[in-house]
Amino acid sequence: MSKGLPKRSEDYSLWYNELVKRADLAENSPVRGCMVIKPYGYSIWEKMQAQLDKMFKETGHVNAYFPLFIPKSYLSKEATHVEGFAKECAVVTHYRLKNSEDGKGVIVDPDAKLEEELIVRPTSETVIWSTYKNWIQSYRDLPLLVNQWANVVRWEMRTRLFLRTTEFLWQEGHTAHSTKEEAIAETVQMMNIYAQFAEEHMALPVVRGVKSENERFAGAEDTYCIEAMMQDGKALQAGTSHFLGQNFAKAFDVKFATKEGGLEYVWGTSWGASTRLMGALIMAHSDDNGLVLPPKLAPIQVVIVPIYKTDEELSKISEKANEIMAKLRSKGISVKFDNRDTHKPGWKFAEYELKGVPVRIAMGPRDLANNSVEIARRDTLTKETIHLGEIQIEDYISDLMDTIQDAIYNKALNFREEMTTEVNSWDEFEKLIEEKGGFLAAHWDGTNETEEKIKELTKATIRCIPLNRKEESGKCIFSGNPSHGRVYFARAY
Repeated sequence: MSKGLPKRSEDYSLWYNELVKRADLAENSPVRGCMVIKPYGYSIWEKMQAQLDKMFKETGHVNAYFPLFIPKSYLSKEATHVEGFAKECAVVTHYRLKNSEDGKGVIVDPDAKLEEELIVRPTSETVIWSTYKNWIQSYRDLPLLVNQWANVVRWEMRTRLFLRTTEFLWQEGHTAHSTKEEAIAETVQMMNIYAQFAEEHMALPVVRGVKSENERFAGAEDTYCIEAMMQDGKALQAGTSHFLGQNFAKAFDVKFATKEGGLEYVWGTSWGASTRLMGALIMAHSDDNGLVLPPKLAPIQVVIVPIYKTDEELSKISEKANEIMAKLRSKGISVKFDNRDTHKPGWKFAEYELKGVPVRIAMGPRDLANNSVEIARRDTLTKETIHLGEIQIEDYISDLMDTIQDAIYNKALNFREEMTTEVNSWDEFEKLIEEKGGFLAAHWDGTNETEEKIKELTKATIRCIPLNRKEESGKCIFSGNPSHGRVYFARAY
């Protein structure tokens, strides 16, 4: 269980890796750089997926599925895009294996070479826009609002479970519009949906903003993003939404007949969020005892643990537990009754603490006699005894779920505010990035050269230009040249 779990303050990276494994979220795969998402981890991802999918559909989007393989020639059509992904692409060159002549295994059949190599999908803009050429002829076909849930492959050298793996799960939306204004509105809308999901469901406060040119998605004219702060003072990009302009429409010749009878290229967007959100969820909230899960994403929201010595005591406790479970489920609360006789109550307490179950109810013979239960909160590690004759347990737990959700969010928000610092000199910047970390709000002269130099010297990047920033005159902390406002720098995952 959590015994021996490394402390965040001593080795944050080791704490994270051990927690992911011990909480049964994921493990390393036999395939280098890939992961096996275990059932408990996948159940959290399913809740994320279900909520995001609901939010997408409420805004008019529909799901489809496109091929895993992309012809190499497609990636050549949009120069900036291919340059951005070229070093991360896995390439399929042959389509058949055969037994080796020495009988010791299989080899690639040299006669089965593909006429054109196929790229294992790093992202789907190219294959989707080649399809949209067939789907879009007229303004009547627009807007086209499509999302797909899929896996992608980006060949990573240094991997970490959930945060950066060679293969990962995600969703990618790809939309086509008749006007620039409509496409930009879509891009902003999807960024706001990601932000709403992060804050209301993940209990994760985020900064909304746009990326600098250096950090922009390859092939986009603008990238909108949400940035979150982890407990070690590093930022994590939690979702991006890209205004593609007409770049992909021109690359794949996607035009539409306008109402006025003209012919124009369509305007595009793409947007995505991935299993990296799992990493954000873990690193933003969890502690040295294990996971801390916001109730809205917890696979098990309440666990009931019986404390007994005899089968007769267990039978009576089970009867009461079933009654409580029925009431909680009537409120849509997921609840588990752990009556395993293979583990003692103390072991179970530690297990559910490690797995981040928001509320634990303990019941023993004395509790039954008093018509009471002991309720423990995972986020605060506090306990209280509740008399069932005085409250409606389903209402009490339902309200407690909201209280815990808000408390986890507010704790993360307070931490982010503590870790956001206005910086006015280069010496101060260098000192704080090393000693404190977090978001450093600093003036920047807007040039790629200055941004690259700061990154080279400090490993800090511009996480975003906040959408709500104040326009104010200042001097760039590095170059001393004029600046029109502060941007957020941080070291990041």
